[in-house]
Amino acid sequence: MTIPGVDAITGITLLAAVGDFTRFPSADQLVSYFGLNPKVRQSGGLPAQHGRITKAGRAQARAVLVEAAFAAARSPGPLRAFYQRIAARRGTQIALVAVARKLTVLSWHLVTKDQDYAFARPSLVAYKQRKLELTAGRPTAHGNRRGPGYAYNKKDLRAQERAIAEQAEHAYQVLISHWQPAPTHNGTKLPAIPGQP
Repeated sequence: MTIPGVDAITGITLLAAVGDFTRFPSADQLVSYFGLNPKVRQSGGLPAQHGRITKAGRAQARAVLVEAAFAAARSPGPLRAFYQRIAARRGTQIALVAVARKLTVLSWHLVTKDQDYAFARPSLVAYKQRKLELTAGRPTAHGNRRGPGYAYNKKDLRAQERAIAEQAEHAYQVLISHWQPAPTHNGTKLPAIPGQP
C-alpha cells in the first residue's frame, strides 16, 4: 500500500490471487501469471512481432491492476512520468497497461524483498492504513488524541510530500531524456550509461 494508486482492495486482491509471491522466481513470471505480457509471434527467420497482451490468467486481478494504474498515473511521482512518456508515444490505453505491468513488477520486488516503495508519501500511507483499520472494524478514537492517519489532513504536510514526489517525477524525466542506446563493440552490446554518448 506504499505504492501510489494501490489501496487496501488492490493489495488484498493481489495477495488473494498470488498467495506466496516467492513461488515466482522472477517478476516477469508474475507478469505472465496476470497476462500482462505481450504476445510474441515469430515464424522461421523473420523478426519477432509483439502484439497485444496475452490476457492469460487472473482477469479480476488484471482489472484491479489497471484501475490502480489509472490512479497511479494521476498521482505525482515516477509512475506518472512513466505513464506520460508511454502515452505520448503509444496512447493512453497502452500506457495504462504498461503502468499496470510496472505495478506488478514493483509489487513482486517489494514483497519478496520486504521493502516499502522508495517514493511513498508517509501521510498518505498512514491514511490508507487507518482507513483499512476502520473498515476492518477497529473502533474510532475519541478525545483530543490524533491518530497516525490524521497527518494527511494537514494541507502543508500534504503539499511538502507532493513536492518531494514531483521532484522524483522530474528526476525520472531527466534520466530518461539523457538515456542513450546501448553502444555496440564488435557486435556485443555494452551496458548503457545514462548521460554518456
